[in-house]
Amino acid sequence: MTQTEDTIAALATPSGPGAIGVIRLSGPEAITIANSVFKGKDLTKQATHTLHYGSIIDGEVILDEVVVSLFVGPKSYTRENVVEISCHGSNFIIESIIKLLIKRGARAAKAGEFTLRAFLNGQLDLSQAEAVADLIASNSKASQQIALQQLRGGFSNQLAQLREQLVQFASLIELELDFAEEDVEFANRDQLKQLIYTINKIISDLIQSFELGNAIKNGVNTVIAGRPNAGKSTLLNALLNEERAIVSHIAGTTRDTIEEVLNINGINFRLIDTAGIREATDTIEQIGVQRTMEKISQSALLIYVFDAAEISIDELNNDLERLRKPGVEMLVVANKADLLNDEQLLSLPHTDRAIVISAKEKQQIDELKNKIYNAAIKEQLTGHETLVTNIRHLEALQKTQESLTRVLDGMENVTSDFLSMDIKQALHYLGEITGAVTTDDLLENIFSKFCIGK
Repeated sequence: MTQTEDTIAALATPSGPGAIGVIRLSGPEAITIANSVFKGKDLTKQATHTLHYGSIIDGEVILDEVVVSLFVGPKSYTRENVVEISCHGSNFIIESIIKLLIKRGARAAKAGEFTLRAFLNGQLDLSQAEAVADLIASNSKASQQIALQQLRGGFSNQLAQLREQLVQFASLIELELDFAEEDVEFANRDQLKQLIYTINKIISDLIQSFELGNAIKNGVNTVIAGRPNAGKSTLLNALLNEERAIVSHIAGTTRDTIEEVLNINGINFRLIDTAGIREATDTIEQIGVQRTMEKISQSALLIYVFDAAEISIDELNNDLERLRKPGVEMLVVANKADLLNDEQLLSLPHTDRAIVISAKEKQQIDELKNKIYNAAIKEQLTGHETLVTNIRHLEALQKTQESLTRVLDGMENVTSDFLSMDIKQALHYLGEITGAVTTDDLLENIFSKFCIGK
């Protein structure tokens, strides 16, 4: 996929006019190429991790005044010689400098090629490299913390310990195969069984963490649903603290979904205001109701809003029964509390999954936000736990568990060579996560999704 003997160059900051642009070079000739266009100190004689002011020149023409950052390998992001040129953020200046660098021997970097080189040169493992992309894409405190934890090697270290223990037993079983004629047993089967139970428990916990990790990484799909005029749009506006949705006393005002993002305690909730659920009076409203039901099925959390002054208990229960979906958490929100007397208020549900509010008067909105958070995030986040956020990692863990299960099932009635095959298969899948086992297609698929310059 890449030729690491090449020197690559790319813009490392977002394209478009700005105060500065940073052009990055990496490779054996990075310092030499940069020095050939730099008017200032001789970069080839400078120490690593130093800054140098000067000009970029093309012959006698000064292209820009710049600051050059010098990172001599292996003390750099890629473990190669790296030079970063900070210039003014003019598109013309940036393009001119990159063209000049390519003319002097560099080539344009591919998407993710700097991080790919960091991986190939042993600076990062594959899961850490993927965490770089997650860190760049993080849009909440929680997603940033998870990506940073993975980048620092928390997930990798845990997997490395599992692999090391399995490798030891695989080696002993391989030794048994060398002495097959003597019918000796070097690997204690009871210890192997206990080890697999322990590893399977850890892997199960990691697999189960994906639901939470994925929600934190991509946001929690949260549908606001209910009958027409229950106050869904008013509630959306109250949660966002802005007039995002049109509010009217006319039933059926919202005919299509409205989507906005709400951050609660560092977690992004993708709020979806939907059309009121009732027998549609026209084709457009019917489509809106169908979309509401589809959105509910695809959500992680449903906020069911009802008009506490109008709906009966039987109607409420019928609605809840109709809307319940497997795997979808539900919050029941009794709205328009400002129109109720004390007796009516006392008759309404008050539980961990129910709350009485007034969206119009913004009563109990903060308490509702806490319930939304607690319904989606069922455990305390410390920022140090290992959470699986990547579908590739999830699939590899599931395949690892399947292989280990086959080892347990066959321990009493299969020969050492079959046990060895299944353990090697488990090691293979664990290795795919960190990059101990890779293919060119896998690397191409992962790094092609990175931005150019990273």
